[in-house]
Parts: sequence; structure tokens; C-alpha cells
Amino acid sequence: MAELIRRLRFGADVSYHSFCLQELDDADLPVPYPDDSVFGQFLTSFPGRVDIFSAAHTHTVAVTAEVWDGRPPEEDWARWDEHGEAEFVSTSGEVAVWSMSLGRTDQTVPLSDKGGTWQVQVCCAGRDEAERLSAETGTADGIERYLVRFWPQA
Repeated sequence: MAELIRRLRFGADVSYHSFCLQELDDADLPVPYPDDSVFGQFLTSFPGRVDIFSAAHTHTVAVTAEVWDGRPPEEDWARWDEHGEAEFVSTSGEVAVWSMSLGRTDQTVPLSDKGGTWQVQVCCAGRDEAERLSAETGTADGIERYLVRFWPQA
């Protein structure tokens, strides 16, 4: 049974419906954020990068990031509005959180003390309410909630 190694909670800045998890050592990435972002697609994967599409335009989302030593227990998908999974290759063992308006933020998610290939699973709840509030008031801070889980590929 997989064990949880680390859990971090933080707010991520969303602008233009998007934020990103990208390899900290991003100098050699073939497609750095936000190049080739796909509008409307919940999860888009590039080498060393995962883009996340939010239901609301500009706001702060609540993120819980977990690092596991193996595939985590299955989620109850009924409690999530969207979910997706992708491969994530890290050369540094650390992931930076990016925003279109801020660029690379100070928030990082340490995966390990060395690089490797990981799976990342992203789940989201609160999308309809965030979209509604964003349209009515211009912001929806903290309404959209994300669970992001990383584990090493076997």
C-alpha cells in the first residue's frame, strides 16, 4: 500500500483561466508555459509541464498537493467535477507553480532529491460556482479546489 510522503496546501493564482505546474529547472523545456496552452481543456501535458484549465477567469484556487511513494488509493470520483492524469518528467525533483500574470511563483512542490518520471493526477471541485461567481463579481477566490497527487512511475 502506498504511503503519503508530503502534503502541501497553498493558493495558486489563476489568470486567463489557467495555471501550471512546471519543472523547476525549466531552462531546457521544449515548450515552456504558457506556450501552446489549450483553452478549455482541463489538463494538458507537455514535457516537464502540466497546464490546468480553470472554470473561472481570474481568481485564486485552493490547492492540496500530495507526493506519494506509489500509486495513491483510488479517489471517489463522484465528489470531483473534473479529473485527469498525465506523465510528468522532472530533472530537478521539484515542481514550480506558474501563473500567466505572475510567471513562476515562489510556491514549489518538492518531489524527491533527484529527478525522475512521475504520474500526476489532478482533481477539481467547485467549478460551476467559481464560473458563476467569476461572471457575476469578477472573482471567485478559494471556491475552486484542486487535489494534485504525484507518485513515481514504477
